[in-house]
Amino acid sequence: MKKIEAIIRKSKFDEVRAALHEADIDFLSWWGVKGQGTAKQGLIFRGIAYDVNAIERIYLSFVVREVNVQKSIDAILRSAYTGESGDGRIFVSTIEQSIRIRTGDRGDESLYDKEQKDA
Repeated sequence: MKKIEAIIRKSKFDEVRAALHEADIDFLSWWGVKGQGTAKQGLIFRGIAYDVNAIERIYLSFVVREVNVQKSIDAILRSAYTGESGDGRIFVSTIEQSIRIRTGDRGDESLYDKEQKDA
């Protein structure tokens, strides 16, 4: 099992969520976050300087079976891409164990209902 975390543009969230749904990834969590990248810039509007370094982003997090890792990454890459600086990042890490609290299911079975196991 792998945990996939992605930081994406707020404006691309609906597209990314739809692409993940098409890739059969329906369970995910997200948070609105602010972050700062390598670009340093300011904005002057009507004579007032604004710091735009703290950019609003969406932080996605979900756990998938090994078989779903690449299609999840591809879905995010395809739907979050603008080609401009600040498109975001994807992080993949290994999950040692997963347990569904309600049933006690462990491993892959804890992530999906039994009828979805072969999907």
